[in-house]
Amino acid sequence: MKRIAFFDTKPYDRIWFDEYNDGRYELVYFEGKLNHHSAKVTADFDGVCAFVNDEVDAKTIDILEKNNVGILAMRSAGFSNVDLKAAKDRIKVVRVPAYSPYAVAEHAMGLLLTVNRKLARAVSRTRDFNFSINGLMGVDLYGKTVGVIGTGIIGRVFINICRGFGMKVIAYDPYPVKDSEIEYVDLDTLFEKSDVISLHCPLTESSYHILNEQAFAKMKKNVFIINTSRGSLIDTAALLDALNSERVRGAALDVYEEETDLFFEDMSGTLIKDDTLTLLISNPNVVLTSHQAFLTEEALQAIARKTLDNFDDYFNGKPLENEVAYKK
Repeated sequence: MKRIAFFDTKPYDRIWFDEYNDGRYELVYFEGKLNHHSAKVTADFDGVCAFVNDEVDAKTIDILEKNNVGILAMRSAGFSNVDLKAAKDRIKVVRVPAYSPYAVAEHAMGLLLTVNRKLARAVSRTRDFNFSINGLMGVDLYGKTVGVIGTGIIGRVFINICRGFGMKVIAYDPYPVKDSEIEYVDLDTLFEKSDVISLHCPLTESSYHILNEQAFAKMKKNVFIINTSRGSLIDTAALLDALNSERVRGAALDVYEEETDLFFEDMSGTLIKDDTLTLLISNPNVVLTSHQAFLTEEALQAIARKTLDNFDDYFNGKPLENEVAYKK
């Protein structure tokens, strides 16, 4: 029986993998993240499964290859934490390209509603029997313009949700969807016209810090920023400056640039030495969740099924339809 090492696993990961595995593989779960230190435990494994904050760099790839691990399966759509160049011709890398776009898109709208209508603050007040509504005013979303950056499956689901709220939608994507009803514009136009900007694009060299100091300077005053994709799409220092200058009315984030050693962990008893994160969390116009946009039953079920299917294809010598490979 083939043995698979799962890294950075939590109880909610195991539920559906154990159910859908059905005795196909021996699944061994490790709570720690995959990196060039922990990769040493893979000597007796045939495959490895990793998540978004694991560090699959060249050193890690070297160790996996030395241990005769032939496949790395990402149980996520994103793979920006994998050195594909180092993996080329040495280890197969697969992913789950789509699990539940509704989970992420719905969370994005939930974040927008929370930061706009100050729901977290309102709930905190009423728990203390403070029923004042002073300082809780928001704006109507109806009639506002939302700029969607990235019109993949998740972006398009989010667009449909926004249309249901009566919002006008404009979008930017270097690869527009053909024959769609989406109104595409260039980035500068999107910055200038949007009341809400929501990020739904992958992290690449070209999208790194796509929202930077120059971008914020072009935006309409009192814009809302939503990010459920990758933290490094936003220059966090520039976002803080834009919040302080009131260029940005509010930011709703499910991801953070330096989240790797923090998110998915209980850090409540730890001194956090990240001053930027502390400033974000303490800002009354910021709502931050810890990379939970994907976390629905339906999404976890789909991730488990597709990841196990990816392993099946590899070990049975079938084409890897979900392979990601290095491209110059």
